[in-house]
Amino acid sequence: MTNPLDSAAKIRMVGHTEIEVWGLTTLERMVRVGRRYDVADVATHDGREESGRVLFLRADVLIEDRLTKKLLSKPGCVLAIEMNGRRQAVAVCAEAHHTQAAALLADGASLADVPPGFAVTPPDANELCYDEVLRKRAVPFVLPITPESLRDIEWRMFGASYKGATDFVTKWLWPVPAFHATRLCAKWRLTPNQVTMASFVLVLAAFGLFWVGQFGLGIAAAWAMTFLDTVDGKLARVTVTSSKWGNIFDHGIDMVHPPFWYWAWWHGLGDAAGALHTSALWIIIAGYVVGRLIEGAFIAGFKFEMHIWKPFDFWLRTVTARRNPNLAILMIFTIFGVPDVGLLMVAAWTVICLVAHFVRLMQAFALKANNVMVKSYLTANINPN
Repeated sequence: MTNPLDSAAKIRMVGHTEIEVWGLTTLERMVRVGRRYDVADVATHDGREESGRVLFLRADVLIEDRLTKKLLSKPGCVLAIEMNGRRQAVAVCAEAHHTQAAALLADGASLADVPPGFAVTPPDANELCYDEVLRKRAVPFVLPITPESLRDIEWRMFGASYKGATDFVTKWLWPVPAFHATRLCAKWRLTPNQVTMASFVLVLAAFGLFWVGQFGLGIAAAWAMTFLDTVDGKLARVTVTSSKWGNIFDHGIDMVHPPFWYWAWWHGLGDAAGALHTSALWIIIAGYVVGRLIEGAFIAGFKFEMHIWKPFDFWLRTVTARRNPNLAILMIFTIFGVPDVGLLMVAAWTVICLVAHFVRLMQAFALKANNVMVKSYLTANINPN
């Protein structure tokens, strides 16, 4: 089979709508989505015969971005939903000799006219539901675009951009304010990299405040940074403006700054920092590094992240000793006036979580040694073919 994501593949929009979602028309969005998957030829269908592999999409229906890649790899797939009182095709992938029929289907023709060899597929088909990037299994959204549905569509897109396995702050506290902040950023035409730069400035501000013992102000700056760290990623996804450099910049900051915050916190304790606190600092930093190595070993051994192996691992990720849960611990003890105890508690929680992750790693390799397949529970019912 030819590569469906090379420059020979095409995307054609059928129909038209004036409604913009996150400030983009469906054609503008699909141009960006196509660029992401190396599909350069994205345009409105003009009725002419097409050659090669073509994905026809209704312009008045918003299809989750990740479906584009999946549909392009499935010639003969007809994605259908209930719309305007009947079941209709909203996306059809076809090879050259079926492109005219495919275009008509995407333009509202009856599903009774589906060519032989084509398969009508609903959005909740197992093979379409797993998101490898965000590490979660969810039915991809396929939503008719109307003025009444616009806000719901933007909420659905925003929610779909969240990782399944993440900490409790990102998962439960930030979504509502981050949605409105992301809408403002899109309205003001701010780029994700500009938001990331603002978060980097807050990283430095929090470091400086921790360093001089201004823990309350430092925590405020740190939480603001973690909030913008949520916004920049969501803005990139909903406006399809992710870039290689932006990804490196964002994730580079995320990977590097936490140990420096803990060091600054220890320094800010001044005379309150004794030998026990120094040991705690080294435990936290070493635990941070070793924890990442454990996660890397799991990925190397099983080709997926350990946080989505079983429901327990998924739950553990919400509270494990990463930046946001640790920051919550530091904040609580600072509120009670004992920031030095906060550092000790972070160290203790780091050890507990490190032991738990190491045990899970050993259990996984023990199963592998006994020829038991280790795979994510999120993909348990998905046929890879």
